[in-house]
Amino acid sequence: MSADALEIFLVCAPGLEPLLAEEAREKGFAPAEPGPGGVTVSGGWPEVWRANLVLRGAARVLVRIGGFRVPHIAQLDKRARKFPWTDVLHPGTAVRVDVTCRKSKIYHAGAATQRIEDALKAAGMVVDREAPTVLKTRIEDDFCQFSLDSSGEPLHRRGFKQAIGKAPMRETLAALFLRACGYDGREPVLDPMCGSGTFPLEAAEIAAGLQPGRARTFAFEDFASFDAEAWAALKAPAPEPESPPRFFGSDRDQGAVRGAADNAGRSGVAALCRFECHPVSEARPPEGPPGLVMVNPPYGARIGNKKLLYAVYGALGETLKTHFRGWRVGLVTSEPALAKTTGLPFRQPGPPVPHGGLKIQLWQTPPLR
Repeated sequence: MSADALEIFLVCAPGLEPLLAEEAREKGFAPAEPGPGGVTVSGGWPEVWRANLVLRGAARVLVRIGGFRVPHIAQLDKRARKFPWTDVLHPGTAVRVDVTCRKSKIYHAGAATQRIEDALKAAGMVVDREAPTVLKTRIEDDFCQFSLDSSGEPLHRRGFKQAIGKAPMRETLAALFLRACGYDGREPVLDPMCGSGTFPLEAAEIAAGLQPGRARTFAFEDFASFDAEAWAALKAPAPEPESPPRFFGSDRDQGAVRGAADNAGRSGVAALCRFECHPVSEARPPEGPPGLVMVNPPYGARIGNKKLLYAVYGALGETLKTHFRGWRVGLVTSEPALAKTTGLPFRQPGPPVPHGGLKIQLWQTPPLR
């Protein structure tokens, strides 16, 4: 394992890997190769820190710290005890071990976990099933790969959205769906069913050039490689947004609207956002050029009666067709029939993406005519 050429795996929801790879390349990460469940880049520990700090679409950042072949359990025990744990972890660090086994002679994850935990204890670590530092171990085709989760809390938990709706869209998913719609920070974005405001807030942060990880802590801050001064130098001061509101949300729930406005204040983008309380049928575009309508309506699977939602989607479609000419639409739902009920000229939907036990898809239109 070379500290200057670590393999870094950026985790994202399956189906969105090409979008995360695109973002990673834009942020200067290489080679940014998409694969099942994420994107592989390389670099030293500062790149690990920077990935957590600046990438909006990554759910976690895993660091491959080494591996070896394990034809049987005794070999795992022997080689795990020889692994240079103290190169990456301070003695006394509490560690949780997660093991998966696939297509290997070692097929019992519990037995493998016990051997790795014993090796960590021998190196001076503390094994704790609730520890924030997680060692992910994948044994596949008789090869054992160790990865440290450098993020800790999932990266969508950025520390600003304290007011949360009933079925919130994760910020990481929202960022990648905005990217899929061609949003680059220069056009207005409006969500007529905004809930806690995730889409307008994410769009506003992108436009303001804010680092998504600017206000939270990460697991890597407890690693042996961490340099507090170098980390502080990576964190850019937050710019002050000065332009008039360009990001809009509305909802029929007054509590949701208040919560979205409070979230905008905590995020530092209140000056860029405006939230109003009214039903979707009363949504109207702001003055100025057209932009992107981005909406995540109820699906009826967990919230709402699906039969009643046909009228809601129909009202959404009629409002957009009547009042939002020139605007593009991005709609996220798990129900193709509901999307089609809008009557909007959707292209083929995007790939199914796992979200909260469902498979959701992004439906997009060209500019409405």
